[in-house]
Amino acid sequence: MLKTTRRTFLKNISAFPLLAGCPPTVDLACKFSSFSSDEPHIVFPSAPHDRISVASYPFREFIAGQRDDKSVASSKMPLKDFAAHVATKFNIRRVEPWSEHFLSLEPGYLDEIRAAASKAGSSFADIAADGDNSIYSADPAERESAIKFGKTWIEVAARLGSPSVRINIAPAKNVKPDAARVAEGLKPIAEYAASKNIAVHLENDNPVSENPFFVVSVLDRVNSPWLHALPDFGNSLAALAAEDAYRALDQMFAHAYAISHVKDTTTTPANIVVQADMERIFTLAKKHNYKGIFSMEWETAGDVYAGTAKLIAVTLKNIS
Repeated sequence: MLKTTRRTFLKNISAFPLLAGCPPTVDLACKFSSFSSDEPHIVFPSAPHDRISVASYPFREFIAGQRDDKSVASSKMPLKDFAAHVATKFNIRRVEPWSEHFLSLEPGYLDEIRAAASKAGSSFADIAADGDNSIYSADPAERESAIKFGKTWIEVAARLGSPSVRINIAPAKNVKPDAARVAEGLKPIAEYAASKNIAVHLENDNPVSENPFFVVSVLDRVNSPWLHALPDFGNSLAALAAEDAYRALDQMFAHAYAISHVKDTTTTPANIVVQADMERIFTLAKKHNYKGIFSMEWETAGDVYAGTAKLIAVTLKNIS
């Protein structure tokens, strides 16, 4: 059997029809799947423990992914079991799946994932979706593919009952990031998100195309209540001087809404481990009255289970 690469999978999903309809068990995000308003209608929990999610990305060694061949995938955990696994290991009832861990976008497959999470008493905080097509590419066809990618994952979020989705700004070959062009491409995505009551987020991730100050400039250009920032505690510390990184996080939290990523370290391109000032970052979240979810995304070398438990404890200490 031929191995399915990430690029092939992403190319294939661009040909999928957009998903429609809610599964039998309906929650808030899907109740409003045909709802349009001036702003998202998402109710966030207030109890500190309930404001915590666990991302599937750090557990990629243990979860079947698109790039695994059949024999390898069969020995790993399917995505549908991740919510129950997190509930058992950490007593956390929210998860944030990564797009690489979806082996299909067919409605039946997505309904299985949602049903399994519901059976475990869990739900979805967000979906982290990564595509290869750049929304600021010089090629109009590539830009259109990036827009379609965003809309597809909005449909996935609605089907799973996730209140939000994080889409990436993929870098473009031989073209510098263009805030005006990115904003132009994000506007139809934000409009589509409004029709599904799904918030869309941009993360400070890729140091070139997702520089936090660039992300904020794009958000200001689009100026949509459906498009927000996803502040990642560690990513900017890998590419910027510390004070610039914290200033950037301040601006990101000013634009945040539903989801942020908690890390206590990050690693620079020179393989230097940088420690995040957790108390300082949580103070920035409080400063901007951030009410959304904190998703654990352990990045440090070592035991991902012990590391995730450590992040949960630090988060509870700072938001309680």
